[in-house]
Parts: sequence; structure tokens; C-alpha cells
Amino acid sequence: MSKQINRVTAAGLFVALGIIYGDIGTSPLYVFNSIIKDRIIDETLILGTLSLIIWTITLITTIKYVVLVLRADNRGEGGIFALFALVRRRRKWLVIPAMIGGAALLSDGIITPPISITSAIEGLKELPSFRALSKDTIVYIVLGIISAFFFLQQFGTASIGKMFGPIMSIWFGMLAILGIIHISDDFSIFRALNPYFAIHFLVTYPEGFWLLGAVFLCTTGAEALYRP
Repeated sequence: MSKQINRVTAAGLFVALGIIYGDIGTSPLYVFNSIIKDRIIDETLILGTLSLIIWTITLITTIKYVVLVLRADNRGEGGIFALFALVRRRRKWLVIPAMIGGAALLSDGIITPPISITSAIEGLKELPSFRALSKDTIVYIVLGIISAFFFLQQFGTASIGKMFGPIMSIWFGMLAILGIIHISDDFSIFRALNPYFAIHFLVTYPEGFWLLGAVFLCTTGAEALYRP
């Protein structure tokens, strides 16, 4: 059984791309949009928030989930409820934090889909043909897409992964190509890799601390790494 669980196949990776990384990969749709909305765009804002995004993903997604949390499996199963089962057996004093984690997962599952889909549909308004889209029309389209997704879930997670695997491959490919093309516009953007700019932004920018809420949107979907 363990061999079967640990076996990695190309098809399995493709399904994971559609389900797990598809969830993480939609975050760029709304992170910077939420940050720069109604604000004056300057070097401090861009470098500071980008540095915060880079280090938030590094600390929470890479170190917390990939390095630490993925080690906690319950007979080959993951997810906050599998973690809750482990806690009840081995560390009963952590039951309350595990319950809070379960509640947070449910709230994330409620808020992430509508935010992602709404941001994608609102992005259509940037095209001349769709600028006349009203808020009511956008809401109806979003409700229709969400209803379709919930209907498809009855056929299993794997079927959804197979469906969105090719779509997410195109999406990540597009992000990579556009990023490589435009990174030469200003190589000083690499300064955002230095955590100094993140700390400097939080300390000096008037709304630096409050913008952490918008920056944290970049981690939405990271918990999918630890789902069953």
C-alpha cells in the first residue's frame, strides 16, 4: 500500500497541476490588483510589496507546507482533518489549535473560489469588447461558473484535475513567458529578493502593515498541498 501511495507518475503530476497548483497559480490574478487599487504606484510600493510576496510564499508555502507540514501524514492521507486525527492521538493539548485550523480551512474554501473567479471575470473588462460588463452581469457569470464547478465535483477530484491540467499548463507557461519577456524592462526589480525592502516597506510606508492582508492573498491555495 505504501509503495502505491508514494509512487509518482506523469499522469499524477498532471492531475496535481490541475488541482493543487491550479489553486495556487490563480493568486496572481488578484494580489497586485488588491495592493495597487486606488494607490499611487511608486518604487517603494512595488519593491516593498513584491518583496513581501516573495518572502511570504517562501516562508509559508515552501518552508511551512512543503518542508514541515507535508511530513505529517495520517496513513498516507493529508489535510487539516488528517492532522487533527494525528493530534488527537499524539498531542492532545494541540486539539484546540487543530480545530481552529479546520475552521480556517472551511472559511478559506468558502472565500477563495468566488474571489478567484470574480477577479478573472473582472479582468475581461480590460478588453474593449467587454468594458460594458455591469456588476450584476459579472455576479451572474460568477454564480454560473461556481455552480458548474460544484456540479462537476460529483465525478471526483481526479476528473477535475484531468480537465484543468492542460489549462493550468498553458496558464503557467504564459506567466513564465510574459515574466521572462518583461523582466528586462527593469532589472532593478531583482532587488525585491532582498528582505530589507519588505521590512523597510512595513516600517516606512503609511499603510504598510495594513497591506499585509492583501499580500497574504498570495498564499491562497497553498493549503491545497496538504489536502487529501
